Amino acid sequence: MERKHVVIVDTTLRDGEQTAGVVFANKEKLRIAKLMDEIGVHQIEAGIPVMGGDEKDVIKKIVGLGLDASIMGWNRAVVTDVKHSVDCGVDAVAVSISTSDIHIQHKLQSTKEAVLKSMVAATEFAKKKGLYVSVNAEDASRSNMDFLLRFAREAKEAGADRLRYCDTVGIMTPFETYQRVKHIIEQVQIDLEMHMHNDFGMATANTFAGIQAGATHAGVTVVGLGERAGNAAMEEVVMALKYLDDTDLEFNTHRFRELAEYVSRASGRELPAWKAIVGTNMFAHESGIHVDGAMKNPLTYEVFTPEEVGLERQIVIGKHSGGKSIIAKFREYGIQLDEQEAAEILARVRAAAVDLKRSLFDKEVVYIYEDYVAHLEKKAL
Repeated sequence: MERKHVVIVDTTLRDGEQTAGVVFANKEKLRIAKLMDEIGVHQIEAGIPVMGGDEKDVIKKIVGLGLDASIMGWNRAVVTDVKHSVDCGVDAVAVSISTSDIHIQHKLQSTKEAVLKSMVAATEFAKKKGLYVSVNAEDASRSNMDFLLRFAREAKEAGADRLRYCDTVGIMTPFETYQRVKHIIEQVQIDLEMHMHNDFGMATANTFAGIQAGATHAGVTVVGLGERAGNAAMEEVVMALKYLDDTDLEFNTHRFRELAEYVSRASGRELPAWKAIVGTNMFAHESGIHVDGAMKNPLTYEVFTPEEVGLERQIVIGKHSGGKSIIAKFREYGIQLDEQEAAEILARVRAAAVDLKRSLFDKEVVYIYEDYVAHLEKKAL
């Protein structure tokens, strides 16, 4: 089956900034938007125009950058919200409203009919203004399927270009996601975006499952930033599509680490070493067996090269290192060790690592070598 092109919709500047305690400065928002555009993001959800003030100003500035990416403003399903987006000059809008019973009853304190009426009015207004429209079904994963189908059909009839399926509280599994998304697409024949949250650690997997089922758009954030446990991570989705689905979006992936570091610093959030795709541990090998395999052929323990995502391969020296690791590490220092020397230094390395409860810094490894050489010289005397 021929793969459809998948559109990456990055909402770092909207949903990502809704992370508790995160605020991007306007200069940071502009820089992030430029970086995402240079990397290849197709659509940037730049913020919420109705907030006014700095938020509205920076969205206008992002639009004024003349990026290749489509620029989207997020709105409630209210005509006045959409008017603020029009003021900003965006070419696309998200029209968002809850579709689950629990949200309609307790959050909106409204009715299903009123929800449909608001969504249709906002969508029709946006289409009259010549905008691309994503109608967002908030809490779609807890919505009654019959109502969700009706919501999708009325959105399509009102002119919506796509439906955003929001797993607002992150309760979907990949198997259920596949079935529900496939059913909606078959019944309504509408482009569908996956917008998955990570409360149970399944956001990327659910996004991938939705695309397998026929979804054409993937809603993501850089490093998975977002409310509570975050969203599907852009770098994970793009690389998973490339290597697990044979769908190369031709992104400049070698800049993924650069973007991840910038967003992490701007948001005041640590970029963990173990972060999938862009964490430094992705290509850090300590285990002797792994290092030996990676030195013989990196593909033994790496699916893609570190350079592809802006990282470097590292040989880490610690408790689990082997003799080959020691020889390879000292080769980096311009020192050739034989197997006997490597074995003796390895014993000292392991003892130090256990004592310190961590792997060793390069200088510590060098100190061990210097002590070892001094010991040999003393012994010779």
